[in-house]
Amino acid sequence: MQKVGKSVRVRVGTPIPAMASTHKKVTVKKLDRDTMNGYVSTEFVVDGKLEMLNTAGNLVALDLRDIKCVYFVRDFGDAEELNRKTFTTRPRTEGLWVRLRFKDNDIMEGMMANDLTQVSGDGYLINPPDTRSNTQRIYVPRTALLELTVLAVIGGPAGRRRKPGEKAADTRQVPMFTE
Repeated sequence: MQKVGKSVRVRVGTPIPAMASTHKKVTVKKLDRDTMNGYVSTEFVVDGKLEMLNTAGNLVALDLRDIKCVYFVRDFGDAEELNRKTFTTRPRTEGLWVRLRFKDNDIMEGMMANDLTQVSGDGYLINPPDTRSNTQRIYVPRTALLELTVLAVIGGPAGRRRKPGEKAADTRQVPMFTE
C-alpha cells in the first residue's frame, strides 16, 4: 500500500485494510418513511447535508430537511423500529431527559448530554431509552422536530440534594484522631 497525497494505492492481491473505527454504521430514516443504510465519519453533517457512504460504496449527501432520524446501529440486519420509545421509569444516567415530538406527531424520549459544547447547530444526539437494543445513539435534525421538551435534569452523585436539616460535611479540616 502506498500513500499518494490524500489517496491510497493498493496493489492487486493485497488485502484492503478494515474501515477505520471512525466510520460508524447508520440507518437513516427519512421523513417520507424511506430508509437507507450506510456509514458516516465523525463529521457527518457538512453544510446542512448528511454525508454518508452507502452500502454500495458511493458517497451520498442527504439534505437534513428530508431526514427524520439517523440511527447509529450495531448491525444493519435488524428491523430499525425502536422497541421502546419512552422510558418506563425515571432514567438513572446523567444528563437531560428529553421528549421529542416530530413533524409527523411521533413521540420519542431519550437522554442528551448536559453540555453545551456537545450540542451542534444542526441537530441533537440522543441516547435511546433501551441501550441494549440494536440502536446505540440517534441523531435528530432540528428541522424534523416540532418541539423538544426537557423533562428533567439528572445530575451525578456530586449534585444530589441533602435531606432537610442535614449539614454539609466540612472538608476543610482533616481529622487527626479517629475514635
